[in-house]
Amino acid sequence: MEMVEVGGKNKNVESCSTAMGIGNKFSDLKKSFNFALRSLLASCSNQDFNEAFSTFTNTETELLHRLFLQVITSLHQNIEEEFDSICLRTQVGAALDAVEEVIEERELDPLFSDRSNIMDVAEDLCAAKKNEIQRLTQMVQLGEENSQMLRSRLQLLREGKQVLSGASEAVEKQFRSMNLSFGANISNK
Repeated sequence: MEMVEVGGKNKNVESCSTAMGIGNKFSDLKKSFNFALRSLLASCSNQDFNEAFSTFTNTETELLHRLFLQVITSLHQNIEEEFDSICLRTQVGAALDAVEEVIEERELDPLFSDRSNIMDVAEDLCAAKKNEIQRLTQMVQLGEENSQMLRSRLQLLREGKQVLSGASEAVEKQFRSMNLSFGANISNK
């Protein structure tokens, strides 16, 4: 059993937590809280205190330091009692025990890790399939865009061929007409 000095009084942390029906996790929480509280409230050393009141006489500084220690001790007790009261009211110990029990059950269940692995695999597979669908959709869209571009080019070529065909016929007629005129001019001479 560990004895923890709190605010000048000794309290048995383990007997307190057993009386409340609380497990190791709450006991650890309470010890950590007390350690942090003690560190915060005892952060002013005697030397720091003397430097803060350097204009006072040694006797006055010593009396002020005693008063300071009494206030800190009282404050520590009040804060710890309030912490205990809140923990009892909100049933922190019971909640931590329940969490600890669930963790132990999961550790003892050989199928639990397999179930989570199966769920991970299923999620990964689902994500991979979604990515594949997106990739294929993008490929189809690119194919459709290329197809549309080819249709547009083909249409332009057809229109150009018709223009060229009409121009070709016009040039051919002009050429025949020139040949006939030329032939007629030669035969007239």
